[in-house]
Amino acid sequence: MGEERLLDGVRVAAEISAEVATEVAALKTGGVTPRLDVVLVGEDEASRVYVGSKARACAKLGMESQTHHLAADAPQEEVEGLVERLSRDDAVDGILVQLPLPSALDTGAVLERVDPAKDVDGFHPMNVGRLQRGRPGLVPCTPAGIMELLRREGIEVAGRRAVVVGRSDIVGKPVAMLLLHAHATVTICHSRTRDLAQVTREADILVAAVGRKALIGADHVKPGAVVVDVGIHRVSDRDEVERLFPGDEARLELLARRGSVLTGDVDFSAVAGRVSRITPVPGGVGPLTIAMLMANTVRAARVRRGA
Repeated sequence: MGEERLLDGVRVAAEISAEVATEVAALKTGGVTPRLDVVLVGEDEASRVYVGSKARACAKLGMESQTHHLAADAPQEEVEGLVERLSRDDAVDGILVQLPLPSALDTGAVLERVDPAKDVDGFHPMNVGRLQRGRPGLVPCTPAGIMELLRREGIEVAGRRAVVVGRSDIVGKPVAMLLLHAHATVTICHSRTRDLAQVTREADILVAAVGRKALIGADHVKPGAVVVDVGIHRVSDRDEVERLFPGDEARLELLARRGSVLTGDVDFSAVAGRVSRITPVPGGVGPLTIAMLMANTVRAARVRRGA
């Protein structure tokens, strides 16, 4: 497909990061260096990679960051106590609890210990309520990134029909609310939606955030729709890669070199020819999440410090 159809998350994330770097430099001239603290519990390899990428992003933009690593068997009281101490620490501007936490922990109780003014993931009930009411607050990073992508790529939202596939608290619900605030008519689908394709074919803007590999196929999209794919899945089976990416020799070479390739919730090869714009995986929504985390941290620093 033509490059002009791709919604370029890498470019938009770079734009946002450049703006954040300018804000950080301005804050530092006034003696304020924004600081993000990350709470990591356990040894989940994906979480460790994500935390490392966040620390590198902070360093690149001139921000401070600290990672607090607790054992996988850390008791609830220890995790909550750490979050409460960070919430009271005036040197800390943003707090991120890396999810998922070990299953023995009560995630909701941990997140409620985060100071809402430092809740750069936007998961505290107070920030969730502010989002629902359209009041200023910290918004979850991936949904905020999706809206920035649509805005900066010139996608009109007002008056259009938007369908969100997935109802998670992290992506599905908040992005639906943001689309609604932008004056779209919004439908949320989920695992119990009957005749999913009939609903998604009504979408001018389709957001796939259901966590199921290549669920959205050609029959699910209306010709000319805008498709945003939030999913990310590793595929290591060669036959499956050939099925998902027919004739894509570059993808097969990547599989041979790395042992896996990435795909999303959308069957890209089947869908791309029917739509007007679409996010690739990788290079679509992913880079925007960290860029918006950095933006949220700077915003929290400004608001907290009156800068």
